Amino acid sequence: MSDLTEEFLQSLASESPQSAERVAVLRTLLEKFVELATLDSDLGDLRVAVTALNELLEASTLFSQWRGHPKLAVFGSARTKPENPLFEMARQLSATMADRGWMTVSGAGPGIMEASAKGAGREHTLGVNIELPFEQFANPFIDAETMLVAMQYFFTRKVAMTRPSNAFAIFPGGLGTMDEAFEVLTLLHTGKTTPAPVVLMDTPDGTFWAQWMDFVRHAIIADDYIGEHDMCLVRLCTSIDEAVDEIERFYSNFVEFEVHSGRGRIIIKQAPTNEQLAQLTHTMPQFNTGAGYALDDPTSLSFDFEGRNFVSLRMLIDQINAWTD
Repeated sequence: MSDLTEEFLQSLASESPQSAERVAVLRTLLEKFVELATLDSDLGDLRVAVTALNELLEASTLFSQWRGHPKLAVFGSARTKPENPLFEMARQLSATMADRGWMTVSGAGPGIMEASAKGAGREHTLGVNIELPFEQFANPFIDAETMLVAMQYFFTRKVAMTRPSNAFAIFPGGLGTMDEAFEVLTLLHTGKTTPAPVVLMDTPDGTFWAQWMDFVRHAIIADDYIGEHDMCLVRLCTSIDEAVDEIERFYSNFVEFEVHSGRGRIIIKQAPTNEQLAQLTHTMPQFNTGAGYALDDPTSLSFDFEGRNFVSLRMLIDQINAWTD
């Protein structure tokens, strides 16, 4: 089987050039396929694996066409009616972000998902629908032919929606929305997704997220399940301007983050002054071990990073963005 695998990879490379990294990933995928075929795996498990892989690849194909566009993932209840003020907030937020060149990533169903798609428009909405026997169907504001994929599994849907997104807006909702909210925060908290802003959207007189924050403070933080600073990953916003400011501020100087050989590197738009760089050694000393902070070039700030402290990383990004004030 290994000979057949290598023969296939060589044939593929002869038809279209493949990078070494891509060949390595494809080899692993083929070897796993052979392993599954030779094991006495449960047929149901095999079907789950095939379906999940197919769904992820379909989503990747769709999103790859829009790789250069920033994306806002919007979550919220499928049961929010058009007369609800939250519906109009979702519409306005996506419309405002579309005017700024952003795409909206929507669950494609009714409620908040429909409102966000309506605001962004068919040309600026990417839909990731979930197949359910009730209440979930693609809304009329999504181009179902070219801008929509359907998922059987919630976990593949969440991967498809979160992985390519550059910001997250979460409106009040039920169990599904809570699942998505905690998924996003868990990914950011553990570094399983790229740092990104998260806004919790509510009306000025709404209490949904305020009560949620009270629960987090009085139950989760108070009992030491997470730290007090961990909630810097989210911000409660009660207006469109506030949400847009939060998202745009996050990218006012920060561009991207990556890790190589124990060193974190943040690509920035504006280089710090000597005073600003020196200040980091005092305000964020956890990244000043070993070689400490260094400007590799005017738009690249590196520092020691042991693969943890992603909350501290967010706090560092906030300080870097403050350099543009």
